[in-house]
This record gives sequence, structure tokens and C-alpha cells, in this order.
Amino acid sequence: MQPLRIKNYLSESQLFLGRAIAAGFFVGLLLLLLILRLVDLQILQHEHFTTRSQENRVKLQPLPPTRGLIYDRKGTLLAQNLPSYSLEITPEQVPDLEAALSELEQIIPIGDNDRKRFWRLKKQSRRFDKVPIRVRLNQDEVAGFAVHRNRFPGIDIEARLLRDYPLAEQTAHVLGYVGRIDEQELQQIDVSNYSGTSHIGKNGVEKSYEERLHGKVGLERVEVNAKGRVLQVLEREPPTPGHDLRLFLDIGLQEEATAALADYNGAVVAIDPNTGGVLALVSKPGYDPNLFVEGISASDYNNLQQSEDTPLFNRALRGQYPPGSTVKPFFGLAGLETGTVTGDQKKFCPGFYQLPNHSHKYRDWRRGGHGFADLRIAIEQSCDVYFYDLARNLGIDRIYEYLSRFGFGRRTGIDLTGELGGVLPSREWKRNNRREAWYPGETLITGIGQGYFLTTPLQLASATATLATRGLYIHPRVVASIQRPDGSGEFEPTRPQAEQLAVVDPANWDQVISAMIDVVEGSRGTARRIRSPHYRIAGKTGTAQVFTVKQDAKYEEDKVDLKMRDHALFVAFAPVEAPSIAVAVLVENGGHGGSVAAPIAKRVLDRYLLGPQAANAPGTVATGVFEGEE
Repeated sequence: MQPLRIKNYLSESQLFLGRAIAAGFFVGLLLLLLILRLVDLQILQHEHFTTRSQENRVKLQPLPPTRGLIYDRKGTLLAQNLPSYSLEITPEQVPDLEAALSELEQIIPIGDNDRKRFWRLKKQSRRFDKVPIRVRLNQDEVAGFAVHRNRFPGIDIEARLLRDYPLAEQTAHVLGYVGRIDEQELQQIDVSNYSGTSHIGKNGVEKSYEERLHGKVGLERVEVNAKGRVLQVLEREPPTPGHDLRLFLDIGLQEEATAALADYNGAVVAIDPNTGGVLALVSKPGYDPNLFVEGISASDYNNLQQSEDTPLFNRALRGQYPPGSTVKPFFGLAGLETGTVTGDQKKFCPGFYQLPNHSHKYRDWRRGGHGFADLRIAIEQSCDVYFYDLARNLGIDRIYEYLSRFGFGRRTGIDLTGELGGVLPSREWKRNNRREAWYPGETLITGIGQGYFLTTPLQLASATATLATRGLYIHPRVVASIQRPDGSGEFEPTRPQAEQLAVVDPANWDQVISAMIDVVEGSRGTARRIRSPHYRIAGKTGTAQVFTVKQDAKYEEDKVDLKMRDHALFVAFAPVEAPSIAVAVLVENGGHGGSVAAPIAKRVLDRYLLGPQAANAPGTVATGVFEGEE
């Protein structure tokens, strides 16, 4: 039997007391830390956490401005904003995008193109940006999603204004289009002013006047709940809408020029010589710019890119073609101004021209020649031999110096993007671009608008307008005025200074213009079939070779592939006494300026000067090749 153990109450009491003191000290330390933390949070960092709390409750939302509208000279709406519903996803609020899309497909149809566009746009956007998965939803789709809205956090339907072009192909090459902002543009724009805006002008007027059309972003301070839903608007700073633009463009004239080209591809540019305003700028074929607004599908884009007719190519601004005989009036003026020829000086045209001590024959378009021709006859009948000789006597240096005054070889400075400057050849140009010397034969063919000489239809129209005003060079412009957003009136955009070309003798203008009148009104004029009983036209036909015909070969148009036939050109202004319109027509593979390009110009002139009915009146379009045709 074990002895009884007597408890040591004193020792146990001391042990308990020690543990209690340690526990109390530990608890006190924790309480002290808690108090210090509370002091830090509620006193020292009060302002910081108040702000964060406010940010969780109150959000700043950008209010995108309404894009400015675009009108033609008579008030016809060319670019508008239409309301549209789009289904949009905020990626950072959707943990599993693939699962969400699969579930979403059960409610709203989502095609492969929609998916591809979504993933492409998502890569270009920030995680907190809304990215559309479907656009232009109908009412049934909107209602169907609304029923299931609670199942899709981070996905919502947004009502937005989408850009729309009512006349589509008719204005595509003038207005351009808007599209979604890409990564490169994001680096260049003022990001704060484009908050909430997903589109920007890509080309044409939309790009040139982007700053005016876009407007200024607004802000909205809203109260939201824990799920991010808006409860109420606390404060609002409205956006400033973009400026509206009024163009010089006459949409009726634009449509007439397009219709006049019929089945041909080409370009028509009409300018008011008194203002430089572009009345019509047609590049055919065109395309539907509405396809690009929300992202064009790969199949549609491939169709446009691979089309043999190149509808995306702006022929009026970027098409560089030999001007052919349309530049002969400018050579004639250069000859008179420099004293190289006189108006009554005649040259014999046997149908070809030869440089001294050379066997090569530079042929005239008329195989039998024109006989004796002075400047008037040479322009009226488009005698190549006369201008071969004139170009040789002028020399390439004087040719370059004089024709450059009319804008050849450089961009006109029009208020559109993408313009090319053509080529006005010179010794220096050939040395820099071909690493070769200049040859006398090249001067000859430059004299009839062939060889290295290239112009755009816009350049030809601008130069013709300068001829119509007897030397007043006004840079062409598309936008006539800008409407202030507050409706307080319009103002004109800044324009380059007009230039007056100096001449030795003003009578030289008369001689050249008189000869251009004979092109239309003369008994052997190459455009005599477009003569009008209502007004007088001064014009010049032209034919530009697509390929070189061998020395002894004969060009037989009916045996040449359509794409290899000559281009047809015509330039004109009217009425002669007080010109109000200058026009340039380029018909790709049209063959003859007199029978193909000139009648198109006549329809444009009739529409502008006589009204809509006159342009379609019987007898306004000549067909077939006739004697004296070029």
C-alpha cells in the first residue's frame, strides 16, 4: 500500500498565478496591438480608406461624345449615327470566358465571326474595357437576354450610337469610315478624351477631321452596389458633341458621275475653280464602308482585297496614270510663254517625227498625219508631231519648271488622307530613281503625256481649274464649313493661300483656251460630239497607252485584251465665259477620250449647269469611234 501524497496548494497557486499573469500580459499585448491598428486605420489612414470606400461606392464613368454629322453642300446627310444594341463583356468580371460564351450561345446566336472578332478585340483592349461579342441586336434578342441577365455577371447590353453611311459606295472614297481603335492608334491619341469611345476615323474625311468630329468626353459620377450595378447618378458633366461638317460635295453630281461611268472602272473629279471646292470625287468601283464600322469579316475583307477591280483603291487620289494629250494645252502655254513658238507658227505633220540623225519614228496617233498645223489646230486635233517638236525645243528642264507651277508632280494638298503626287519627270528625278541619264527621246514622249509622266485625276482636275481661272491656283478642298457644337454658327477651316501664276502675256491664256474650245466646237475637234447648245465648253481629250506598241506594229483595239486597252481621258471647264466647274475624267481601258471619257464629262457638266433632267436627256452621250477620234 502506497503512502498518501499530500497536495502542495501553495505551489499550485503560484503556478496558476504565473500562468494567469502571462496570459493576461499576452491578451493585453494583443489588445494594445488591436488598439494601435484601429488608431492607424481610423485616425492615421482615415482619409485614405475613406477615399477607397468612396471609390467602391462611387464610380466615375466616361460619357462618350456624339460624333459630328457630315452633310453635302445642299444638306443631304452623308454620315449619321444610328442607335444600336450590342452585347458586351467586361473580361475582368468574367472568370471563365469560354464557359460564359458557351452558356450565352443558348440564349443569343453567336457565330464564328463574332467569336473571332471578340478575341481579336479583347487582345487590343484593357481588361476593364467592355468588348462586344454581338452587335446590332434585335428587340427579341435584347428581351431574351434581359430575362437571364442575373446569370451573367460582367455581361450586359449597351445602347450605343453606331456610324452609318446611307449612300455607302457613292461616298466611300470621300468620307472614308470609322473603325475600332487599334493598338497603334491607342499610342497616338489622347486616351483620356477617348475614354468610353471605341471608334476612330480610319481614312477620308473621317480621319482628316477626326479632332473636329470626335468631340470632348464627359464624366458621370454614379453610386453602385457591391455587384457594380448603378444605383443613382450623383453628378454629371455632359460631353461636348463633335462638330458637324458641310462639304462642297454635290451628292447629285456624285451619283451622276458614278452612273455615267457605267460598266467602266475609273475616276471623275469635279472642282469649282473659284473656290477649289470638290464638287464630285468618284472612284469606281467603290465599297460599302458600313462593313468596317464594327469590324469586317475575314471573308468580306478577302473578297475586297482579292477582287481584280480593286474597290478599296482610291483611283481619284492614288491612281497615277499617264495624262496623255490632256496636258497639251499646258505645253502650248509653256511654248507661248517662253517664246519657243508663236500662235500662228505652223509645223508639218507627216504622221511621225524623227530626231536628227536618228532612224526611230515617233508616231502620231493619226497614221496619215495632220499636214500643216499651228498651235490651235494642234490642240483641236491633238497633233502629236507638233508637241514632239515643241517638247524637244522646250527641253526637259523648262518643261519641268513650267508644268510644276500647275501642280504636276506634287500633291495638291487636299484635305483628305492618302493622296499621291504623281511624277513630273526631270533629269534629277531620273538620276535619283533610275540611276540613269536623261535621253532626248524621253523629252519627246513627255510632250504628249506619256513615258515617265504620271498624274492623278485630282491633279488633272486641279490643273484644269487653274487654267479656267487663268492662273489662280487654289488648293482643292472637300470641307466647306464646320458647324459649332453649340449651334452658334459655322466657320471655314484654315485653307492654304491661293497662288496667282505670273504670265508674260495674258493673251497667251486666250490662245490656249480658244484652242480648247475648238476641241469641242471645231469642225474637226476630237470631242465635237459633246457640243452643247446651252453653254460653251473648253476641253481636251487624251488617250494613255497601257503598253508600248512596237515600232512597225499596228494597235488594233478589238484584238487587245480588255485590261490592256488604252485609258481614255478628258478634261474640261464650263461655261467658258465664267467657269464654275472644271472636270477630269479617267476611264480605265476605255480606249478613246473623245467617244468614252468626253461624254461622261458632258453628263457631269449638264447635271451641274442645267439640272438633273438635262444630264439624262437624249443625245448627251456619244458612242462609237469617229473620224478625228483620239
